[in-house]
Amino acid sequence: MAGSFHLRKLNWLTGGLHALILSGAAQAESTAVWPFAMGAMSIVSFAAWIGNYRRLRHIADTPLSNIATAAQGYVEIAGAAEAPAGEPLRSKVSLTPCVWYEYTICEKKNDDWVVQDSGASDDPFIIRSADAYCVIDPEGAEIVCSHERTWTEGSHRYTESLLVPREKVYALGNFATVGGSNSQLDLTADVSTLLSEWKKDQPALLKRFDLDASGSIDLKEWELARRQAVREVEARHREVLSSAGTNIMRAPTDGRPFLLSNVLPAALRLRFLRWAWAHAVTFVAAAGLCMVLL
Repeated sequence: MAGSFHLRKLNWLTGGLHALILSGAAQAESTAVWPFAMGAMSIVSFAAWIGNYRRLRHIADTPLSNIATAAQGYVEIAGAAEAPAGEPLRSKVSLTPCVWYEYTICEKKNDDWVVQDSGASDDPFIIRSADAYCVIDPEGAEIVCSHERTWTEGSHRYTESLLVPREKVYALGNFATVGGSNSQLDLTADVSTLLSEWKKDQPALLKRFDLDASGSIDLKEWELARRQAVREVEARHREVLSSAGTNIMRAPTDGRPFLLSNVLPAALRLRFLRWAWAHAVTFVAAAGLCMVLL
């Protein structure tokens, strides 16, 4: 599900893990646990630093491409968000028009907020520039969104994040053009399929190719049918190859980040840079203390 786990959540979770480690060490009766606590903190911070630094480098090292001329593969594009059919989604909680949403519903029980329901939309949407458009499949994306709000009604607390129509959305992921000149076509297979379809309608097949009215298709007549099938399939292939094709962006299969955001790339880089530095400083400090205590 798109948006189900963000690196920013991992960043805050890292702080929680640090607090848990320190709390456990403080409650231990022996001071011998402190080197191990510092070692655990350094490992957690190092993993978080790697995650933030990878995203920072991918954003910085991937140039922004025009949708119409983008290369096939891992690229960075941007454009105005819109719903594919012109009718936007409605968010789960507030019913606000959007192209993507994520929500969490918590209920207060014994002075604690307990997650009651959560989720995110996975409907495709479009980002459009002046020259072209691209269909975004948000499945598996990490979505950094500035439209986030939390409110309380009675014993429930609601958190909702949105990407809304007409706002500029930045996307970093695997770009591919389906159809058009990139189509992978198989003349032999398509001719065989078409002939099989013709065989299913024997009256129509006889009417079209039984030239001697014998009630059956002989070898010469079948060769005529096969040549006609080749001509029709070639005409269909030319039509497909001359079409514009559809641009689609999905999650990369090689593990590289798939990012969607209404935050501009420069601000996004700065955000990941700050977190990377914070985790790097914590890693060095915790590792140093671990060595001193040992």
